[in-house]
Amino acid sequence: MGMNDPQWGNKNGGPPDLEELLRKLKLQLATLLGNKGPGKESANGSANGRMPKLSGSGLGLLAVIAALIWLASGFYIVDASQRGVVLRFGKLLETTDPGPRWHFPYPVEAVEIVNLSQVRTVEVGYRDNVKNKMLKESLMLTDDENIIDIQFAVQYYVSDPAAYLFNNRNPDENVRQAAESAIREVVGKNKMDFVLYEGREQVAATATKLIQDILDRYKSGILISKLTMQNAQPPEQVQAAFDDAVKAGQDRERQKNEGQSYANDVIPRASGTAARLIQESQGYKQSVIANAEGDASRFKQILVQYEKAPVVTRERMYLDTMSQIMGNVSKVMVDQKNGSSLLYLPLDKLLEASRVAAPSVPAVDVPAAVKLDAAPVSSENNDNSAAQRARDSLLSRDRSAR
Repeated sequence: MGMNDPQWGNKNGGPPDLEELLRKLKLQLATLLGNKGPGKESANGSANGRMPKLSGSGLGLLAVIAALIWLASGFYIVDASQRGVVLRFGKLLETTDPGPRWHFPYPVEAVEIVNLSQVRTVEVGYRDNVKNKMLKESLMLTDDENIIDIQFAVQYYVSDPAAYLFNNRNPDENVRQAAESAIREVVGKNKMDFVLYEGREQVAATATKLIQDILDRYKSGILISKLTMQNAQPPEQVQAAFDDAVKAGQDRERQKNEGQSYANDVIPRASGTAARLIQESQGYKQSVIANAEGDASRFKQILVQYEKAPVVTRERMYLDTMSQIMGNVSKVMVDQKNGSSLLYLPLDKLLEASRVAAPSVPAVDVPAAVKLDAAPVSSENNDNSAAQRARDSLLSRDRSAR
């Protein structure tokens, strides 16, 4: 239904006439401000058909109310985590601390509220999701001329509200460009393996410091809090070849570790064996030297005795030598020089023969090369008694000889 429809504003429940409502509102406002015109006004306006004029006191009251409303619009509250930046005709006037504050209302002054505790995040190399890559930002060249794909996020705070508002046309874009420039510089000075694996934390720390230095030179009023590496890998086109290279490098490191482990096991053992052999040789050396010195000293002593009694010394030396030679040999020695039948047998053999408790004692086995001057003993008659007498005779003679 149009506003010019004759049924608009009738009493059948339709909407009222807007012009009439506006006219009544103006009339009530004029009455409130003290305009008492002559005559009774009709529903269509004043008696003369024009709107009533406001008096001087009404205009003053209206001006006072408007001024109070304008001044009241200058009150504002700054929270604990915020700072207020007051601008007078667009120029920085002051920075206000938390609490209730007032400034000259618009258009004289304006206030910009800046949140200092808000963590702002800028994404480099991707947007919203690491799968949504921005290859123009993420592809970088390393020092060994390899291309890597890096996505990272930079978190920052506002440290200086005034500098943040006046020295940055687009703060997020400034941080993004500074971060991209810094990370390209850091990556360009390092090898590919260092950036992708063992040096990721160091790269992030160095890039964070470099970004902060760049923003400080710009006097941006921004404080970088953290740089988070979301993804760092070779480009997808060479991912398979890079995986093979990484696997080969891991195999090389494994084999190096195995070789080092084997060397750590063999080298100490060989060193111990060498040290033992050296010590044994030193001991043998000292032993030989000591024996030689002892022999020399003993020879000097024998020489002194030989000069005094040569014959006795020669006999003694002969007997000592024969004693050393025959001491560990089980032989039968017969002295035939003077035609004696005295036998010298080892004492251990005699003791062993005496312990035998057998009913019959076999005859003593004398080598064929040994000749006895005594009469042969019959082995057929009285074997036991002859053997017993021979043993007793040998024992008695051995004792008397000693």
